[in-house]
Amino acid sequence: MVLVRPATPHDVAELIRLRVLLFSDLAAVWGPASLGADDWEERCRVALAEQVADTGVRIAVVDGETGLAACGIGAVDRRLPTPYNPGGLIGHVFGVVTDPAYRKRGYARAIMEDLLAWFEGRGLRRVDLNASPDGQGLYRSLGFEDHPDPVLSRKLSASRP
Repeated sequence: MVLVRPATPHDVAELIRLRVLLFSDLAAVWGPASLGADDWEERCRVALAEQVADTGVRIAVVDGETGLAACGIGAVDRRLPTPYNPGGLIGHVFGVVTDPAYRKRGYARAIMEDLLAWFEGRGLRRVDLNASPDGQGLYRSLGFEDHPDPVLSRKLSASRP
């Protein structure tokens, strides 16, 4: 059985290490990083330190022998109620990544099951995620399917915050 636990402030450096691995893997699909993204790791450290304590965010982790083996993040988005979602709350999963040394052990599945239970415990009716080609099989096996509304994105040329 895989032990999944919530992240603590002591995990932030390892969470950043895993995010670096995630974006290294995604570079083949997403292309090179944006110009001016050189300080993203520090910005991420600050955001993760806040999110570890945020009750609307769950950062689930699995410990490895010398650091974190895997992680995943679930966040609750508040939207307007609709006939399809009267509560207006939607879960979003992102940042699911397993260190290459620990892959194929069921850690990502355990993290996803933990996050889905957390969302269900909060009464959510829908959870969205964006899946890399490597993750689609796992997510589909957990009941995720194509949404009838296609996701469209636009990159803005806004100045840095």
